[in-house]
Amino acid sequence: MKNYCVYITGVGGQGVVRTSIIIGLACVKKGVNVVMSEIHGMAQRGGSVPAEMKIGDAYSPIIEKGGADLLISFEPAESLRAMSKLSKDTVAVVNTQPIIPVTVALGTSVYLDPKMYIDELKSKLKRVVVLDAESMAREAGNILALNMVMLGASSATPGFPVEKEFLVAAMKENLPAKAIDANLRAFDMGFELAAKELQ
Repeated sequence: MKNYCVYITGVGGQGVVRTSIIIGLACVKKGVNVVMSEIHGMAQRGGSVPAEMKIGDAYSPIIEKGGADLLISFEPAESLRAMSKLSKDTVAVVNTQPIIPVTVALGTSVYLDPKMYIDELKSKLKRVVVLDAESMAREAGNILALNMVMLGASSATPGFPVEKEFLVAAMKENLPAKAIDANLRAFDMGFELAAKELQ
């Protein structure tokens, strides 16, 4: 199987690591090779949290320059940090809701209008799915299901190599039982929105 490369980025607390674990386990359940790398250090501090994974015949998870097939960005500004990994053929799924860094609150840096980050991404890539995952998660019944909105949307993109049945099985093993229904609703909402946008 040709490598399929996924770059996931966001801010600590958004569920980047959990999302990568669920995708990885879904790959195992499907019987395909997966290698992944995560940065845990900032996960509880509101810092950047990237995860890289390759699905298929690969030994190193590190994605080469321009090698990502899919970008999953939980935060608009973080999507631009990933730019070196992207090419015009990369499909991006981007959450519109910003998380303002502490440095902005302290007045030592500036956060632009989130639309500017997304417009920059759109100028470089052919296909960008934009969604307010936070509002959709709230509508699904659990604000913490933001990452499952993003996963659902990502799984609807062309070429995504893992079917819903494996992702759902992995979700059920990795999420609290009481939150499964809301997370499944969030997943389906993300999937439906992306499928419609990518028609």
